[in-house]
Amino acid sequence: MSDRAALFHALHRGGEVLVLPNAWDAASAAVIEAAGARAIATTSAGVSWAHGAPDAQGLTRERMVAAVGRIVAAVRVPVTADIEGGYGDVAATVRAVIEAGAVGVNLEDSPGPDGAPLLSPQDQAERIATARAAADAAWVDVFINARTDVYLSGAPGDRPAEVAERARVYADAGADGLFVPGLLDLDVIARLAGGPLPLNVMAGPGAPAVGELAAAGVARVSVGSAIAQSAYACAARAAAELLGTGTYDTLADSLDYGGLNAALST
Repeated sequence: MSDRAALFHALHRGGEVLVLPNAWDAASAAVIEAAGARAIATTSAGVSWAHGAPDAQGLTRERMVAAVGRIVAAVRVPVTADIEGGYGDVAATVRAVIEAGAVGVNLEDSPGPDGAPLLSPQDQAERIATARAAADAAWVDVFINARTDVYLSGAPGDRPAEVAERARVYADAGADGLFVPGLLDLDVIARLAGGPLPLNVMAGPGAPAVGELAAAGVARVSVGSAIAQSAYACAARAAAELLGTGTYDTLADSLDYGGLNAALST
């Protein structure tokens, strides 16, 4: 595991942007790895939905960790786990995902319920320090990606300055990276990319291309729940076609059965 942890850290420093198409189960992780991904990141929303639970900590720690373990077992590349807000006990959650084989975590400063105010930088810093201590005690150099929801929350005021201050505080607490979902302004990205932590942004339709983000200084690009949403959209379209017109056109553009089966037969 120490080798995978060291590799995952190095992937943020090699000068080439780390692109992480997010997975939500073993099969999605396997096909993402087969497409060329150098690491796998989970999406809390996708994992939650696959378990019949809503996102934003509707999932239990135990089910999340079990999903992470299955993903780790299905791939050969490093895996980083979205642990949302830590499921109540950050140290216990970090220990559990390490035992499952993950070498990275996303830890957010949103307390969970929509509309609730963000944790203060100091409160979140304490949680980051707790995560770092738990990882150190397990002798695994876990990559702690500190997520701030300053942009997603629609917080008023000077949001770039707020993010920059949180980056400083989170870095001092032991974070290894800064994740700012909702930020897509290339000028602001370039400013924040010069801060103390490698910058991760969440992209998707309408966002600047990976090359543009890399040129602005982004170290890591992920897509959150977007791939899972697209997969479920395909299921919805195929079901509607089958139940409506009784035809199967939606199913024509699918992965080969044998290839998918083989990807999970390692």
